[in-house]
Amino acid sequence: MTKPVETARDNRAIVIGAGLGGLSAAMRLGAKGYAVTVLDKLDRAGGRGSSITQDGHRFDLGPTIVTVPQVFEDLWMACGRDFHKDVHLCALEPFYEVRWPDGSVFRASSDPEAMRAEVARLSPADVPGFNRFLRDAKERYVVGFEGMVAKPMHKLWETIKVLPTFARLRADRSIYALAARRVKDDRLRMALSFHPLFIGGDPMHVTSIYALVAHLEATFGVHYAKGGVQAIADAMAQVVRAQGGVIRHSSVVDEIIVKGGAAESVRLSDGTRLAAPLIVSNADAGHTYDHLLRHHAKRRWTPRKLSRKRWSMGLYVWYFGTKGTACKWADVGHHTIVNGPRYKGLLRDIFIKGKLSDDMSLYIHRPSLTDDTVAPEGDDTFYVLSPVPHLGWDNVMDWKTEEPKYRAKVAAEVDKIMPGFADHIVTETVFTPETFRDRYLSPHGCGFSIEPRILQSAWFRPHNISEEVRGLYLVGAGTHPGAGLPGVVSSAEVMAKLVPDMPPVAAATRLAAE
Repeated sequence: MTKPVETARDNRAIVIGAGLGGLSAAMRLGAKGYAVTVLDKLDRAGGRGSSITQDGHRFDLGPTIVTVPQVFEDLWMACGRDFHKDVHLCALEPFYEVRWPDGSVFRASSDPEAMRAEVARLSPADVPGFNRFLRDAKERYVVGFEGMVAKPMHKLWETIKVLPTFARLRADRSIYALAARRVKDDRLRMALSFHPLFIGGDPMHVTSIYALVAHLEATFGVHYAKGGVQAIADAMAQVVRAQGGVIRHSSVVDEIIVKGGAAESVRLSDGTRLAAPLIVSNADAGHTYDHLLRHHAKRRWTPRKLSRKRWSMGLYVWYFGTKGTACKWADVGHHTIVNGPRYKGLLRDIFIKGKLSDDMSLYIHRPSLTDDTVAPEGDDTFYVLSPVPHLGWDNVMDWKTEEPKYRAKVAAEVDKIMPGFADHIVTETVFTPETFRDRYLSPHGCGFSIEPRILQSAWFRPHNISEEVRGLYLVGAGTHPGAGLPGVVSSAEVMAKLVPDMPPVAAATRLAAE
């Protein structure tokens, strides 16, 4: 009896964007047998995790903290490789230092007893409440991270199932409200609740489930990748190419072409069309639906609905290199968080009023303490970040006019921490929300896409499998589970669970310009 001839399925896949989410998606698709082409606007891999080198100083432009190495280990394992052979991680101790205007400090570390000692030094009466907060964090980690992060949430039932647990854990309360119930000292309330800012969330309004970050840090530690997150992105790109994938830089995707309700191809800004039956967008979810699919009628993610979403804050980031400062400012470590005089009021100005305040809180990154490749010998590389309103408010800031004035205000605050630093600057560059809008095509110039409030998470977030177009999948900060390195890498794991494996008979077809 003659065996039926197996017809090879079309295994071409296009990934829009070579950010960490897009590269993770490309790796997982390659491991599943797809012939992947990655198209990216920038001149190197990494997206917001990329870097620039200027006058001998390398500036990591975006994320600086690796909190859950396991997500990278699992990604590499899915591709038959060992993450730690490709990327060198350095465990940081302490994790970071938090400072307040009164001169007090809090040093976070992996040592539970050292953490309790830090709490006791600031407020002895709050040690029992801190211990309770750690138990809260572990409970929320089991539910929110282990139970949901790498799980597809595009079916409403998956969210409904966790509602009883969310109710028991009072997920309706904010992370700040939870911290305030456990400790009385305002400084400790800040130190236990600020973490959502690293993924674009307002601690006064994002769910208390984000207390899980305290357990993540205690369990997995805080790490830095030698060579910065750029080194991780470069290693990911190498895996994609080793799988036979192609990465095309300086290629701006302008539109996703839909035919018969399915994604059929993409059109680049130069008019080139590339076809594939499977398309993954690592562009911001807002940009994907509002611009890339602008000629396709939407049922759910209409322009009106996107305009009504709450978006993450913008970022003002000052990158600068200093000469001959390696032995200066010995008390300034790898990660330093500098509080201004207000916490709740500043958050209200940024997230609720859309107002650029005169006071500020800063994050100072000094990787040259850990990585000798970021600056010439004896020198330092810094970046100083200030959360600011995004560009979507009625009273939008004209950063071209305001930037020099705001930089002077930031410099005055940094000088309190690093006296005389400005005299040593030899190179610098600044990113504002306008840079994020133009460089990353980020709606409203946001740093982290849609804000991770409880009704903008899980099923309520743009799904990893598009609700609008067949054959289209989403990864990155704007989809489930959200922003941050663990989030965007996990979004590709979710995507991979929704995309079928390619059978061995699939032909390794390469994309061709139509």
